[in-house]
Amino acid sequence: MEAGENEVVELELRLLLEGIHERYHYDFRGYTSSSLRRRVTRALEQLGCATISRLQEQVLRDENVFAQLLQFLTVQVSDLFRDPSYWKALRDQVTPMLGTWPSLKLWVAGVATGEELYSLAILLQEEGLLERSLIYATDVNAEALRSAEKGIFALDRLRGFSENYFQAGGTRSLSDYYTAAYGGAVFSRRLIEHVVFSDHDLATDSSFSETQLVSCRNVLIYFTPPLQERALGLFSDSLVHGGYLCLGSRETIRFSSVAEDYEEVVPEDRIYRRVRR
Repeated sequence: MEAGENEVVELELRLLLEGIHERYHYDFRGYTSSSLRRRVTRALEQLGCATISRLQEQVLRDENVFAQLLQFLTVQVSDLFRDPSYWKALRDQVTPMLGTWPSLKLWVAGVATGEELYSLAILLQEEGLLERSLIYATDVNAEALRSAEKGIFALDRLRGFSENYFQAGGTRSLSDYYTAAYGGAVFSRRLIEHVVFSDHDLATDSSFSETQLVSCRNVLIYFTPPLQERALGLFSDSLVHGGYLCLGSRETIRFSSVAEDYEEVVPEDRIYRRVRR
């Protein structure tokens, strides 16, 4: 792409994001340009638009087109027990401390289609903590939240899910937690009896208070540094003293303004504990 064309595309992208913010109050202006361009390019192909300007016109005039675009901008497909070493560390080094609180509040930010949520619920169930837990499951994408609440995953994904589960220290068979129906694996409703699903935008909304654990994995990598700072500030405001912050394998608090408020619990798996308020 020539320099002049590249500048036009960047301008179109900025105008699209401004239009979305003004029209629908979703704020993607703090997301990294490279990831947004990849997602918007895929949207152009699927929605039959030759340019971002054409897409912007349709998005601003038709809420249904915006709803379709939102799926490209936000949904990140994950796996149950993705990064098994992280889940093993959470089981071995974090849940014993969580068990010292009489009740628990946990926040899964950027829940997408629910893989992280169901992994956490299964782990808490096996460690005897789920019944006294309240889990906030949030995402900017309402459609993704509805998918997460249904808890239905394609059958061909179950083999990988099960391998991850055992590597993560699972104590039962993953099949104990789902039944085959509707052409997929439907996870038990008991896992989400203590879950509150809520629309939440890390770019504009406030935090949930007095939580013992915040999980926001593989979300910050799509944010610009200022938006990363805002999100980390929300998480810090949410966590009680001694609470845990869990990030993705390519994310860190090391160079953030909140870094001194935490100690590293499992550095290689990005698990931190809040030691200052």
